[in-house]
Amino acid sequence: MDKMDGLSLNLEKDNVERIKKLFPEAVEEGKINFDMLRAMLGDEVDDSREKYQFTWNGKAKAIKLAQTPSSATLRPCKEKSKDWDTTENLYIEGDNLEVLKQLQKTYYGKIKMIYIDPPYNTGNDFVYSDSFANSIENYKEQTNQTSSSNPESNGRFHTAWLNMMYPRLLLAKNLLREDGVIFISIDDTEFDNLKKIMNEIFGETNFLETLIWKKRATPPNDRNIGRIHEFVLCYAKNIEKTTLGLLPRDEKSLSRYSNPDNDSRGPWVASDLSANGKGGRLVASCVYPIKNPQNDMLYYPSEGRCWLFNEEKMKSWIAEGRVAFRENTGAPFLKRYLSEVRQGLTLPTIMTEFGFSQTSASEADKLFKVKGIFEYAKPTTLMEPIIRIGANDESSIVLDFFSGSGTTADAIMKLNTKDQKNRKFILVQIPEKTSEKSVANKNGYNTICDIGEERIRRAGEQIKSEWEKEHPSDGLFGSDEQFTTDIGFKVFKLDSTNVNEWDSNMKLDEKELATRLGEVFKEGRSKEDILYEIMLKYGVFDKQVEKIYVNGKTMYRVGKRYMIVCLEDQITSDDVKAIGELSPRTVIFNEAGFNNDNDKINAVYNLEKCGVEDVKCI
Repeated sequence: MDKMDGLSLNLEKDNVERIKKLFPEAVEEGKINFDMLRAMLGDEVDDSREKYQFTWNGKAKAIKLAQTPSSATLRPCKEKSKDWDTTENLYIEGDNLEVLKQLQKTYYGKIKMIYIDPPYNTGNDFVYSDSFANSIENYKEQTNQTSSSNPESNGRFHTAWLNMMYPRLLLAKNLLREDGVIFISIDDTEFDNLKKIMNEIFGETNFLETLIWKKRATPPNDRNIGRIHEFVLCYAKNIEKTTLGLLPRDEKSLSRYSNPDNDSRGPWVASDLSANGKGGRLVASCVYPIKNPQNDMLYYPSEGRCWLFNEEKMKSWIAEGRVAFRENTGAPFLKRYLSEVRQGLTLPTIMTEFGFSQTSASEADKLFKVKGIFEYAKPTTLMEPIIRIGANDESSIVLDFFSGSGTTADAIMKLNTKDQKNRKFILVQIPEKTSEKSVANKNGYNTICDIGEERIRRAGEQIKSEWEKEHPSDGLFGSDEQFTTDIGFKVFKLDSTNVNEWDSNMKLDEKELATRLGEVFKEGRSKEDILYEIMLKYGVFDKQVEKIYVNGKTMYRVGKRYMIVCLEDQITSDDVKAIGELSPRTVIFNEAGFNNDNDKINAVYNLEKCGVEDVKCI
């Protein structure tokens, strides 16, 4: 019976395997021959000493950090969760670098949209400080202090920010679907650097647009020029496979369309029939006179222009009534029908009408009924249009790994209620401590996570309450509709592995080592802690879990028939037989639950006879 691997996805090994598949000629005795690879790539390899590149102190370490596997885990926290048994949303407390590593096996290539609002480089407080040697201990040190300093005077003002962002963006790209997109809010301080590393990681060809968001109605007076905007950088994973959604048409855009002649094709708007020609050149077949059948007058395109299509098509469209003539001048025009245009509007690059007057701080104030609970967050009115175009599938997964006050979750729940879709969210936030003098801390919210989780709870209940007011179930005209929006979330906390053997960072003296010898799991860890670590390391963290009773023992079924997890002691042949009858694909045992090696060998043999494909122990 083989043992489970306790590490997150080994991205370095994964990248090597991809090269081997693409260039098998460059593989010698299992290793990559880079001279052969270089020869095969030919002129595409840049050997010059002077070349365009973007580098800084620590870049190589940042790349290595992203690729280094982790043995950490995510422990369930039911007491802070909402609707645990039914929700598909996740809220994860932890350093997002470690969490992104842990999500790789389950969510690799599954995320439709990522939105992040990372900390802007102010030169003051900067809580993210990665340790190459021991990430979990480093994370625990970070969360036991208010902040770490990143003063501009340290000489590496931009370097610290780049070293924080680069490995996280490398890992984030892996999680995106091929048609996935990422949106990043940023200000001027790191805009240039962010665009350079995004071009490097995602590729310049996958750049979609830079959005300019008007965040203030009036300019501040503390600068020479009053800045009232921020940027949102947009990139695709693969621009050739990406189609963004549309915003719903507003009354202003719809009011242009009318149907004064009762056209059976519906409302239309008059449009110009002439154009500059294909590629700016006149097309001879599209230069001809059009006769108005009502007054026999001839009309030509303006000088230097031609009609949109040739004479034969023009005559058929006049006969069909698609081309009509103006009453005052008699000139021809094209009817563009509302039914034949895109049923929505593209998001404008300059976002001036998306809620600068309603900040997320004021939204949070209303939810918490306390002023100043959270400052400097984005409003849902900014997030909703971005989510509409980026997460336009029926059940898109949206990831935000700098989630702050939880605006992304709030916006997703609101939008799902409006358009009846089932977008899911994964929010990640380091449990940074709130200042003792802050309004949040004085109201019992000791960390940013405490604020975010409570904000999502309150926002969900408010959304449900407002929906129920609009759809009363009682009375003469009661609604039969049901509120279906998922307003719950499962909370998980980043921690060291539950398995002693997997933890390379454990520091035990001889006495402790003797005490723990033979103990598989750490003291104080529950069976559910271990269950979810198995799911995480196996890449099935997104599957539903059901507690079942098999031959009188408590076990867990992951997915309908995907996996059975048995962490019980004194496993018998009858237990194994009962598990086999459930026909799972995979079975995971606690190795210490078997009396001897023969029982383990027999368990594997009997389960394989029942069609079980994979049997492992922990």
